[in-house]
Amino acid sequence: MSTSPARRLWAVVEPLHAVVYFAPETASAAKEAGLRGYWMGYFAGRLAPLGPIGPAPAGSVLFAFAPAMVARALPDAWSFASPPDVLRTRLAAVEAALERVLGPSGHEELASLLERAVAACGFEGRPLAAAWAAVPRPAGALGRLWLATTVLREHRGDGHVLAAVHAGLGGLETTLTHIGDGVIGRGDVEPHRGWSDDEWTAAVDGLRSRGLLGADGRLTSAGAELRRRIEDDTDRLAAAPAEALGPELDRVLELAVPLARAVIDAGVVPVPNPMGVARP
Repeated sequence: MSTSPARRLWAVVEPLHAVVYFAPETASAAKEAGLRGYWMGYFAGRLAPLGPIGPAPAGSVLFAFAPAMVARALPDAWSFASPPDVLRTRLAAVEAALERVLGPSGHEELASLLERAVAACGFEGRPLAAAWAAVPRPAGALGRLWLATTVLREHRGDGHVLAAVHAGLGGLETTLTHIGDGVIGRGDVEPHRGWSDDEWTAAVDGLRSRGLLGADGRLTSAGAELRRRIEDDTDRLAAAPAEALGPELDRVLELAVPLARAVIDAGVVPVPNPMGVARP
């Protein structure tokens, strides 16, 4: 994979954002808000800025997840907790988790730099990033930092969906190209996406019939080329925030790398993980 500015920014943004998926504070907050189980909390929490969204549009936005898995959580989640309540409790919980691991002070400069990057984002065809960008800015530096990382990673994620669809892949097929390229293992992601064995087999067979996946589950040369194009397109579509930082991208990395390492070294964000992000 390339070492483009966009990818370098993602490598440090993703672990800081991902605290929200693994920290006990966010799981407790979802339970206290009335949500039932981890995945209801995940889908409601990630999609709350979009309002009381139903399973069909939610599955379109989060196309890596099986529609049936999304439908088990939505729209039922909104009968237990409203989107504003979910959002409020989630922001407070992740800020508490970050403060526990990183300490309460010294994060204002990084928050401001990441907000500058967010200001350069375009949101055409990026519903999830646009929704998070409309969330009011928290008062504290850690809350601001986390919200900025969230907009940046969802901006990149929405662009990745566009790139994958343009390449003719669905959500499970895209995941299989990650696995086939060795970015993640099947065991790291399969339990977390909800696809049935039949759906998994059909997707594998479809990629093999297109000459993209070999019998060993690895990408063929044609599959590797398609995967490279998707990643290059993802980087290109995510370039604006990193370009807006210019030479101050190095300062962002200087400030963010120790924080990203800290959340991983503390065991808050595991490696390997379903996002395929490594310790920077």
